[in-house]
Amino acid sequence: MEYLIVLLPLLGSIISGFFGKKLGAKTCQFLTSFLVSISAILSLFIFYEVFAQNYSSNKLIFKWISSGDFQVNWSIYIDPLTSVMLVVVSLISAIIHFYSIGYMSQDPHKPRFMSYLSLFTFAMLTLVTADNFLQLFFGWEGVGLCSYLLIGFWFKKPTANAAAIKAFIVNRIGDFGFAIGIFLIFFFYGTVNYNEVFQQTPILAQKEIIFLGLEFNLITLICLLLFIGAMGKSAQILLHTWLPDAMEGPTPVSALIHAATMVTAGVFLVVRCSPIFEYSQTALNIVALVGMITAFFAASVALVQNDIKKIIAYSTCSQLGYMFFAAGVGAYHVAIFHLFTHAFFKALLFLGSGCVIHSFNEEQDIRSMGGVCKKIPYTYALMVVGTLALTGFPFLSGYYSKDAIIEFAYLRGTNIGYSAAIIGIFTALLTAIYSWRLVFKTFHGKYNNKENNLSSIHESPLTMLIPSFLLAVGAILTGVLFKEMFIGNNSTQFWSSSILFLESIQHDHPPIWLLVLTPVIVVITIPVAYYLFIENEKILKNFILKNQTLYNFLINKWYFDELYNFIFVVPLKKVGLFLWKKGDVNIIDRYGPDGLSRLVKIISDKSVHFQSGYLYHYAFVMLIGFSVLLTYLILY
Repeated sequence: MEYLIVLLPLLGSIISGFFGKKLGAKTCQFLTSFLVSISAILSLFIFYEVFAQNYSSNKLIFKWISSGDFQVNWSIYIDPLTSVMLVVVSLISAIIHFYSIGYMSQDPHKPRFMSYLSLFTFAMLTLVTADNFLQLFFGWEGVGLCSYLLIGFWFKKPTANAAAIKAFIVNRIGDFGFAIGIFLIFFFYGTVNYNEVFQQTPILAQKEIIFLGLEFNLITLICLLLFIGAMGKSAQILLHTWLPDAMEGPTPVSALIHAATMVTAGVFLVVRCSPIFEYSQTALNIVALVGMITAFFAASVALVQNDIKKIIAYSTCSQLGYMFFAAGVGAYHVAIFHLFTHAFFKALLFLGSGCVIHSFNEEQDIRSMGGVCKKIPYTYALMVVGTLALTGFPFLSGYYSKDAIIEFAYLRGTNIGYSAAIIGIFTALLTAIYSWRLVFKTFHGKYNNKENNLSSIHESPLTMLIPSFLLAVGAILTGVLFKEMFIGNNSTQFWSSSILFLESIQHDHPPIWLLVLTPVIVVITIPVAYYLFIENEKILKNFILKNQTLYNFLINKWYFDELYNFIFVVPLKKVGLFLWKKGDVNIIDRYGPDGLSRLVKIISDKSVHFQSGYLYHYAFVMLIGFSVLLTYLILY
């Protein structure tokens, strides 16, 4: 059964990719969706067995590397953490596969698209089922490759190509750090298998090494390098710039990347490596700090964005920040709980935005929408449910997981914990503002689209609405159903050995004001946002005019792209241009292929004069040659 969970999406990808033209688009869409759905059903069954029967396994697929004492197998490792990720990845992917049938109905390359989606799913499943860092890295890079293919799927668009290349390059920076971290693990531990590494970590906890001329604690250095990889995949600040641009891909791709695959890989990595991170408080503090900054940064930028998908993209970046600072304060199980609930309501928001874009004939600017809540009531209802869950409205999924992060951070009782709680509360306020801005600008107020008549706005087909409805159910129920299992008083029994807690997790009740503060903020924000964005927009326009510098700072995303362009892109382009002109053209080409071709031409031009066409000339040359040869033989 474990084999089928991982291999069925790969089978669907191969069939659709290599035989798509023969089988036809509809067959490929149904086949890939069906196979991923079977994988999802089996994942649910595994999850039940883990929960009810404490099931665990490590199934060997094949022996991968065998060199002396160094052994690496390709395995399928099942534990509570893996079982949760299997459900998230396979279930969300299956829903998105079915959604894609409707969304990509007019695209001429549907088999290729479905093949890429299934391959993406396979790579992520390979990543989460690994029992060693090498297999994890293989899945890690597979996810990166598939993201490149899917973001740049509409490759005839220059912006899509640029976005795909940007995502690939930025992730390579993070992956380089990750690779060095794995190398250090192999060098000092002599193995890359999880269990062996985790068992040796307490022994090496105090070991100091010299790295790049500086003295580091070994465990801290390894954790930081692994976290650099996580920062790239999960779009944390400094390595986040690829995520908004990834919206150039089709909407199902955005949903899969942001909800179930790729960006969740970084969080999974940190939680999987909790037996290592627990021995480095410095690394944990850095994880928490980066998470806090990312959460606030992304929320502040989302306030002023106008592209519906980019608003949701920055929302993803912000929520990932929550997950990381939860892990940074030692609440790994809460981070996974938020990852679990977030997958449903974030996928819902992306699929809902896809329905909106479909209705508006590919329009994505919320300023060109409005006044359509009665024209597309189902899409409107779905987007409201997703928004309520995202903002943490009481008793929806986001309420349980996001508030738990803030509470556990506060209960940590450290400076970093208190700071994380404060940032979390303030970011929740910003989240509520930009989320309701999106809803109200899109569905309420005046109809502002000049390209399409209001009468042309229509509801999306059932192939797009039904998958969105299933996600809405998850966005409503996952919090209340799984809270006790994931983060309750007895949650450590569920997580078992898959997550290590060196210090006991505080389950004390936080102050009443902390419990009610965030929900109150979320509820109050709704009428305030409606008033500011619909009833009296002049207030915000005047505020922007008076604070133009701040607005430009936010609309330009804190100028990270401009800064990176100035520091890295422009200088490297100049270096590349110099090496091309001076090195490649003037030296290599001049004295290499171009020089040889010129020499051959000169020789051929001179030789042509010997081609007179007279037989006696050729006989004379032959006679001279024979005479030279005969002289040589006589003398030597």
